[in-house]
Amino acid sequence: MAWDGLKKFVFRRKRDLPEGLWMRCDDCGALIYKKVVEERNNTCPECNYHFPMTAPERIQLLLDPGSFHELWEDLTPVDPLGFVGVNVYRDRLAETQIQTGLRDAAIVGVGTIQSKPLVFGVTDSRFIMGSMGSVVGEKIARGAELAAQEKLPYVVISGSGGGARMYEGCLSLMQMAKTSAAIARLHDAGGVFVSVLTHPTMAGVMASFAALGHIVIAEPKALIGFTGPRVIEQTIKQELPKGFQRAEFMLDHGFVDLIVARQELRETLARILGYIPGRVASGIHPALSPA
Repeated sequence: MAWDGLKKFVFRRKRDLPEGLWMRCDDCGALIYKKVVEERNNTCPECNYHFPMTAPERIQLLLDPGSFHELWEDLTPVDPLGFVGVNVYRDRLAETQIQTGLRDAAIVGVGTIQSKPLVFGVTDSRFIMGSMGSVVGEKIARGAELAAQEKLPYVVISGSGGGARMYEGCLSLMQMAKTSAAIARLHDAGGVFVSVLTHPTMAGVMASFAALGHIVIAEPKALIGFTGPRVIEQTIKQELPKGFQRAEFMLDHGFVDLIVARQELRETLARILGYIPGRVASGIHPALSPA
């Protein structure tokens, strides 16, 4: 009887709790208060695991209020192959655009961080895992070209667990070469590219522009690589080192330059931008007008 009474008590308590107050950490498994996670910029108070953030949240977190001006927002993906598989690509695009309010996975524009102007890009994992199709590649490339033209630093926050978008076939794969070439031209023009890797940054994105930063920053515990560790283990039939492909492992092996917690990223980027020489004036946006 005592046990039956306890079960009824637990059931009543669970039923009376409001929904959405608690969440479980994907890394340490702790049950954490959702409001505290949000106050910490979507990081776990127990283990500092960094949960995904949307592109608008990244812009709000990093850029000066009201300074961001999106460019090329009218670029919209199409279904050039008429792809039909488990999902119809055209239908998935339409559904994802409604769900996210985005035209595609990348937002690129100009703005300021602590009054320092820059070209800024960010991908959103909600949009087909932040994968790179023709529109994402075009925006990233145009951002690099604008940065070279205006002599501005270029910062891109990458979060792509999907790599190159398979629905667009070779049209997606060619974006790897296109974005890499655009970053090379920025380098040749004396520009600076800062690549920030979030969890996860994988596959075609990591094998192209995301790895080409003059400075490569990673968020703590971010998974970074081309193919995931489970696939690698199954292929080579060997156990991988502990923490393989995590940001900390990549830092130890020289693949990334810094690991920066989300709460410190704005200050870190502002400090890096402060080291970069001045730039020419432009009338494209008030952020690029003469100081």
